[in-house]
Amino acid sequence: MTNRESIRVWQGDITTLAVDAIVNAANSSLLGGGGVDGAIHRAAGPDLTAFCAGLGGCPTGAARITPGFRLPARHVIHTVGPVWRGGEHGEAAALADCYRNSLALADAHGLRSIAFPAISCGVYGFPPETAAHIAVANCRAALAGPGTIEEIVLAAFDQRMALLLSEALGQPA
Repeated sequence: MTNRESIRVWQGDITTLAVDAIVNAANSSLLGGGGVDGAIHRAAGPDLTAFCAGLGGCPTGAARITPGFRLPARHVIHTVGPVWRGGEHGEAAALADCYRNSLALADAHGLRSIAFPAISCGVYGFPPETAAHIAVANCRAALAGPGTIEEIVLAAFDQRMALLLSEALGQPA
């Protein structure tokens, strides 16, 4: 850990956070869907979907950046998490790529604060306990190296996810 480390768990609606970027757990089309993806598209307004239509999609593990439009966040970083297929198909590595690539994109754009949802933990079925540890490890690694990011918010959609993220950070819930 470094004195740069500022990772905190927050429970609530990620679309309300006034950070430099929120991360969208998107599908490969980037055109909106269910869960956090649909919530972000609804909150940002139709300009987000129109902008995303010009990006040509996004493969699993990669990340793309867009303006935040009507969101309090200045940007949305879209990443496509893996669908859980039992854990023997590179799911953990793909989820780690989501965090690493999103953080690298934020750094490349000079962003200082970013908020992540629990990527792949909804309809994609990734085990939340494992996902929490992957999230924390990759966020800590990004803060340990050089870069512009100063604050990472791990946004939990419910109390159980908030507890798992807090445990992975080694903090009391």
